[in-house]
Parts: sequence; structure tokens; C-alpha cells
Amino acid sequence: MNRSALRRLAFVLVLAAPGCAPRPTPAAAPQPHWLGTWASSQQLVEPRNMPPAPLAGATLRQVIRVSLGGPRLRVTLSNVFGDGPLAVGAARIAHSMGAGSSAIDTASQRVLTFGGADSVTLAAGASIVSDPVDFDVAPLSSLAVTLRLGAVPAALTGHPGSRTTSYIKAGDWVGAPEIAGAATTEHWYVLANLDVAAGGRAVVTLGNSITDGHGAGTNQDDRWPDDLARRLQADPRTARVAVLNAGIGGNCILRYCLGPSALSRLDRDVLDPPGVRWTIVLEGVNDVGGTRSPEQADSVATAIIAADRQIVSRAHGRGLTVYGATITPFGGSFYDRPGHEEARQKVNAWIRSPGAFDAVIDFDAAVRDPSDPRRMQPAFDSGDHLHPGEAGYRAMADAIDLGLFTH
Repeated sequence: MNRSALRRLAFVLVLAAPGCAPRPTPAAAPQPHWLGTWASSQQLVEPRNMPPAPLAGATLRQVIRVSLGGPRLRVTLSNVFGDGPLAVGAARIAHSMGAGSSAIDTASQRVLTFGGADSVTLAAGASIVSDPVDFDVAPLSSLAVTLRLGAVPAALTGHPGSRTTSYIKAGDWVGAPEIAGAATTEHWYVLANLDVAAGGRAVVTLGNSITDGHGAGTNQDDRWPDDLARRLQADPRTARVAVLNAGIGGNCILRYCLGPSALSRLDRDVLDPPGVRWTIVLEGVNDVGGTRSPEQADSVATAIIAADRQIVSRAHGRGLTVYGATITPFGGSFYDRPGHEEARQKVNAWIRSPGAFDAVIDFDAAVRDPSDPRRMQPAFDSGDHLHPGEAGYRAMADAIDLGLFTH
């Protein structure tokens, strides 16, 4: 063996010796990309949820709480259900001094522009994404988006189930540290999404009032998706996972109940937001609850299963992982009619069956009363026997295996 060959052999032996193997290259940190960190599913605002004061010619300040942070952001405004133009004369974003207050940190305030302009008019049916702006967003922090509005259509786009106070006052208060004397309401209008530049992925929670947080506290951010976001942030394995709440109170999966059906809004609310990797589907209770006979309830249960299959297929086609959540008990509620419990059990049995979803999140098991599985545990009940209260929402979030979001 020549000298060159001996040197090569020695080099191989050194690499093979115990303790001398080369160290593995650390995994590269996820590269920043646009990622949804907050969302509200848009719908046509019903008459009873319209603003308490005119929005036209007024300033509207709305507070939101993000899930994941990042150094840059952009905001989506929506007139998708409008019947006329929506004029935004000015838009600002700032750190909020806290939910339940219109006060902002004025030093943090930034101008939002649209194609380089400070103002924009949205045509009926349109949405618009603001230009990116440098803004340091911390995880689980509260932000205030302030809009000065001009013309506002009679058909208003928004999200009635905000459970967060918004502020309306005639005139230009867009840069005000606080909007004293403003009319207040627990609804969001026009504001649809907030994205950050971050490395990570998002989970969308698709559902009805139980996901939207009926029974949760005002300005408390304690819906089950909020509690899930807190758990994800507290675990180093999942600290890069954002949560987008796509719940609409009164929503159905099959038809227009309140807001567009889950099937019809799937693209806008689940498949289109940037960075989405997973979705949790909790739908069907309002479809079952709206039936008037055991035969109709059974038929609707079959249709819910078919609709869930469509959601899974369409989401898989976009590369998403889909988790099925079982329908929670409603015994003793206004939905407790003959045939309804059997329909709920039929849907839940299918959700739990192998291959129906990529995994199952058993909210039914998490909140049901062991002594009467048709009902929710009293400690988890908001009082109407349909919607959980704050403790119930925590139990739901705690029942979710965070390992579902580590791949």
C-alpha cells in the first residue's frame, strides 16, 4: 500500500473512532415568512349587531390579541359582504395598553399604508392587505388597530363575537392616546386578519359559537383557542405555532345559519391564510340542533359526516393536517330534543373511527358529566347547558395533545 493510500485509511479510522465522529449540523432555524397570527371570520353583520354609533365619518379603534410574534406585520381589511364602497381615510397600529381600554402606547404607533397611500377605498366584495410595516410584535400581546372611516356601506362586514371592547367616536381621533367619550361595543368591524413575518406554522380552529367563545369573559381572551395559544407558547416544542380562531357564533357546517357555512368559507378562513399547517374542525351542533324530528336529525348527521369528508379532502389537497373534534354534550339545553343525542353520537362515532381524520381531539370526553354523559359537567357549564364556561374552555384546551403540532 502506498503512502497516499495509508493516509486515506488513517483518516477513515480517525472518523470511525469512538468519540471522534463529526458533530451533526444543527437544524436551521425556520426562515421568516408571512404567517397568520390573528384572524376573525367575516360575515354580514346582523341588524342587532350593528355599531351603536355611525361609523361613517368616525374613528374606530379595535383591540386584538395575537398568538405568535414577529418583527414585521401586515393587516387585512374586509368589505367582502358590503353592498357599496368602504372608504378608509387613515389607519394606524400600536401596542394596546390592555383589553378593556382604548389607550395605546403612542410611541409605538405606526401608519398603515396601502400601495404606498395613507388611504384606500374598498369596493363592495373586496378585501385589501396593508403594506408590510416594521413593528415588534411579542407573542400573546395586545395591539390596537385604529381606522378613520369615510363612506361606509349599509351592509357591513365584521365579526360580531369579538368578546372584546371596540371604540367609536365621530371625527378624527386616529392618533389619540385614548378615545375619551367613545361609544363602545363588543364587536369587530372591517378588521379580518393580522400576519407577522415569522418562522413557524399556524393552526386554524374552524367552528361555531363554542370556538368563537360564547360564555367566555369580555376582554379576557379565554376562549379555548386562546387557552390553546397560551399552552403552545409555554412549550418550547410548539412556541412557533400560531392559532387562528375561525369560529362564528350560530354557524352551521351545511347551510347558512349565522354567517356563511363552514363548507362555503373553508377557502377564505382555513385554506388561504398564510402559513397554515393544521386545522381543528368542531362543527355540527347547530345543524343537529336545528332539526325537528329524529328522522331529520339522523339525516343531518349523515350529511355532516359527508361534509367533514369534503373538508378533509380539500384540506389534504392543500397539504394541511386535519384534526376532528367531537361534538360536546348539550343535554338539558334548548337543543335537547328527541333524536338529537343519537345524531350527536352518530357523528362522534364516525369522528373517532380510524381514518376519518388525521387524529381525534375528544372534547366530548373532556367536558361530559361521567354520571350523565348526555350533559356537560356542571363545573364546565356556562349555564345554558350548551356552551362551556371559562373552566370548560380551559378543560377543552388542556385535552389537546400538543404533540399534534410538533411535526
